[in-house]
Amino acid sequence: MSEGAVLLLQLKQRLCRSIDEAEAKLHSLSQDIWSCPELAYQENKAHSRLVEFFSQEEGWKVDAHFKLQTAFRACWSTKGSEQKDVVSVGFLCEYDALPGIGHACGHNLIAEVGAAAAVGLKAVLENTHKLPVRVEVTVLGTPAEEDGGGKVDLIKEGAFDGMDVVFMAHPLQDDAAYLPLMAIQDVTIKYHGKACHASAYPWEGINALDAAVLCYNNLSALRQQMKPDWRVHGIIKHGGVRPHIIPAYTELEYYLRTPSRAELSVLKEKAERCFRSAAVATGCEVEVEYGKNPYDNMLRNRTLEDLYEINGKSLGMEFITDEEVLNKGSVSTDFGNVSFVLPGIHPYFYIGSNALNHTEEYTVAAGDDKAQFFTVRTAKALAMTALDVLLSPELLQKVKLEFAEAKLKEEQSKTQLLLR
Repeated sequence: MSEGAVLLLQLKQRLCRSIDEAEAKLHSLSQDIWSCPELAYQENKAHSRLVEFFSQEEGWKVDAHFKLQTAFRACWSTKGSEQKDVVSVGFLCEYDALPGIGHACGHNLIAEVGAAAAVGLKAVLENTHKLPVRVEVTVLGTPAEEDGGGKVDLIKEGAFDGMDVVFMAHPLQDDAAYLPLMAIQDVTIKYHGKACHASAYPWEGINALDAAVLCYNNLSALRQQMKPDWRVHGIIKHGGVRPHIIPAYTELEYYLRTPSRAELSVLKEKAERCFRSAAVATGCEVEVEYGKNPYDNMLRNRTLEDLYEINGKSLGMEFITDEEVLNKGSVSTDFGNVSFVLPGIHPYFYIGSNALNHTEEYTVAAGDDKAQFFTVRTAKALAMTALDVLLSPELLQKVKLEFAEAKLKEEQSKTQLLLR
């Protein structure tokens, strides 16, 4: 083993010890967030708890309410000449919960992983001399992943400007360096008709429920011609008031998903024909309201994924195979949008339970003490991967080059779709 490899191993061991030393307060942080679940953009207590955590840690500059009311930023940097090259690494925390079932997606653990990785990385860097670059470590608190897209809001506000690479990890049923993320657009369709007595003089009414049903059936028919990996799913949120009143108003909510954001525009166009044709057929007026922040698919960075998997395996993680990755159901998250702004990874980690996300059972698992070992281990793997990149300018350049190539390929795919 070379001298450089020995030094890197020693630094990683020191990093892991630093995270272990902070485990009790990290676990307390996670438990406090888990015990008080808050919905998107309303995570006031979780936000305050995280701001308090970093404010009490020596050396961190903390900006509460950074760009958004329940977002925050905590920054630390190594000392050194201003002429040195600067590399900025970011860790993301999520902390919003789901309505009715609390932290059923384990965002309290995501917050802990981000905080732990940052604390561990800082501890080892502040005692490491002759770094090839000046390092900045940033923790971003990113609200509203489950509904609204807080990361998209933060991108628009320039919160990620200046970062070179970004990391976060999400709890699941397995350890996986990568799972495909689908681009998603939420849409609300509102039909306005005319109320009337459904038995006495129905000919005077315009039935908005008929429009909603036609819309639903139109989309069901569209599925026959959809690509196998496209997804359209929705509900009728409002279907009328009483059986003897012709419904004057109905409302549907749908999610449109595709493997790439380029394809999402194609599916949106097809779906909108279904929305509007139902209005024409029934004589209703229609409003089509798209959510403000569509989520993008994930731009993979295999260089970072490979590094994370190597580090994870050294800590005892057992990663699912490529074939198992392909058999996993696809989900969506606003980290996909981040992956188009700068290189990063969004791995998944086992928490000691086979419960499924977005269930009451997963809420229990996310608050169980058993999850702590796996959460801390994941934070170590993320921080070790960040250290790999920070100590090797060649690796960082490779990461950035792969990001640029992946983004270019995505843009070329979009252009080809538009030309068809």
